[in-house]
Amino acid sequence: MDSLEQIKAVIGLGNPGPRFHGTRHNIGFMLVDALAERYQGSWQKKDEMELAQIRVNDHSLLLIKPQTFMNTSGRVIPFLQKKGIKAENLLVVHDELEKPFGSLAFKRGGSARGHNGLRSIIGVSGPDFLRLRFGIGRPERKEEVGDYVLQRFEVDQNELMERMQEAVVMIEDLFTKKET
Repeated sequence: MDSLEQIKAVIGLGNPGPRFHGTRHNIGFMLVDALAERYQGSWQKKDEMELAQIRVNDHSLLLIKPQTFMNTSGRVIPFLQKKGIKAENLLVVHDELEKPFGSLAFKRGGSARGHNGLRSIIGVSGPDFLRLRFGIGRPERKEEVGDYVLQRFEVDQNELMERMQEAVVMIEDLFTKKET
C-alpha cells in the first residue's frame, strides 16, 4: 500500500483517563499500546501526549497517544511538524462507525466523516494521511452515537484481541519489504 519509508509516526486516537479505558472510541489507544508492548516501547509523557519509540523491521516508528480529548487530537500535529513529520508520514488509527465490528481497512485521505478526532487532525495537517479504520459498528438509532462510542465493547474479549492482533499485523506489513 504505502512505501515503508513513508510512515514515520502512528497516532492512536482516544480519550485520556481511566473512565475511557476499553471504550470503542479508544480503539486507537488500544492498538498503539499493543504495538508498544510487542516492540518493547515505553511510554513517555511529553506536553499533551504520550510517546513511544519502536523499531518494526529496522524501521523507526514514533507512537503517539494525544492526552487531550478526542475533539482536540490535532494539537499533537505541530510537535510532529517540528520533527519534520508531514501528513503523508502519518498513520492515524481510529474507530469507524460505518464498518461492522472488527472490520479493518486502510484509507488515505478523505473527510472526517463525522469523527471529531479526525476532524481535529485534518484541521491542522490537512487530509493526506493514512488511516487504519477499525470497525465498531453502529448503534440502532443515530441519536445514540455519542453514548455508543463511549461504551465498552460488548463482544467476547478473545474476539476483540484477535481483531486487534489482525490490525497490528496489518501495520507491521507496511514495514515488510515485499519481493516483486
